[in-house]
Amino acid sequence: MDKISIIIADDHRLIRDGIKTLLKKDTDFEIVAEADNGEELINILNTITPDVILVDISMPKFNGIEAMMTLKKINPNLKFIVLTMHEEPEYIIKSIQAGASSYLLKNVEYEELQKAVRTVAGGAKYFNPFISNIMIENLAKITEKEEQAVLTPREIEILKEVANGLSAKLIADKFSLSVRTVETHRVNIMKKLNAHNTAEVIKKAIEQKLI
Repeated sequence: MDKISIIIADDHRLIRDGIKTLLKKDTDFEIVAEADNGEELINILNTITPDVILVDISMPKFNGIEAMMTLKKINPNLKFIVLTMHEEPEYIIKSIQAGASSYLLKNVEYEELQKAVRTVAGGAKYFNPFISNIMIENLAKITEKEEQAVLTPREIEILKEVANGLSAKLIADKFSLSVRTVETHRVNIMKKLNAHNTAEVIKKAIEQKLI
């Protein structure tokens, strides 16, 4: 049987090392790559398609939710497990909306992490009772399609700078991002606002009180 290939995306090396140590207990698991930020994860997935991607939410450049949203548009078949310290409902809801097949907290027992990886790799979803209860309580928020565009905090920041007339290079320098990352955010903003140029972006952003 082929091994289950896994990518780990977390900006803390010690956390990644700890996850690797746990996963290596199962000889059916193979760690094929690591990323310490969302942009690096996106670049890795241009060349590798693993069975499962373990992703943290709090990462620089693209956070985990932003990375999932971007990657799911490119390849809807990617399978994500969010592994994070955030247990707030808003993070769980946004992760599910972004395409997560499982949501685990970092205090998870190894056996549950192992079960989640196997379940998600097999094409199913895995949510433990704690997360499932939060999902049920917030079912309306998970299933509803909001009329207004839902921009991430980073997209809002970049949107404001675009409205101020800054170039992609200046925005990249201001937020310590690559120009490519800024351009990707701009494309995502335009898609979410259904705008075709900068003038339309600014007009719709003002109408929706995003800036």
